[in-house]
Amino acid sequence: MHTHDPMHGDEPLADEAVVAAMRDWLEKAVIGLNLCPFAKAVHVKRQIRYVVSQAETEEALIEDLLHELQLLASADPGDIETTLLVHPRVLGDFLDYNDFLDVADAAVEELGLDGVLQVASFHPQYQFADSDADDMANYSNRAPYPTLHLLREDSVDRAVAAFPEADRIYEANIEALRALGPDGWKKLFPR
Repeated sequence: MHTHDPMHGDEPLADEAVVAAMRDWLEKAVIGLNLCPFAKAVHVKRQIRYVVSQAETEEALIEDLLHELQLLASADPGDIETTLLVHPRVLGDFLDYNDFLDVADAAVEELGLDGVLQVASFHPQYQFADSDADDMANYSNRAPYPTLHLLREDSVDRAVAAFPEADRIYEANIEALRALGPDGWKKLFPR
């Protein structure tokens, strides 16, 4: 498992590229399209921990997940508000990834962190139940790599309380993404 730390030069270039792609996605899509009104502040304050997992099996990913959950739970929120555990080498298939989310939730419970931390999901092939694969709504959860997003429950509660129409975020995202369309998305991410 590698964390992104500019002070250490021993990381493979591939991991640096993974983090760079995730930051680009966060800035252009999540913040740029305002998909999450709460993301900009933690990004600007550098309170997002980016971790690139070397895991090639679900078992190894669980170990990384348990480590990162414990680290986030014990960290000062002023230093680390949230963690993006990116795992480019495992769970590339969305259905396998989707099944793994139950394992991730069980890990939170196993550590006694239910109600303290939660796991959100991002995947390149993300697809909401009962949606078509090419529905632009799916892009609200499509990241460059499979990612487990570790969040503090109290931060989520505070953010929702501070945002008068939090329940409208999802609908607004769908409207914005459908207006953007596939061509607009490709212009943002021309790879």
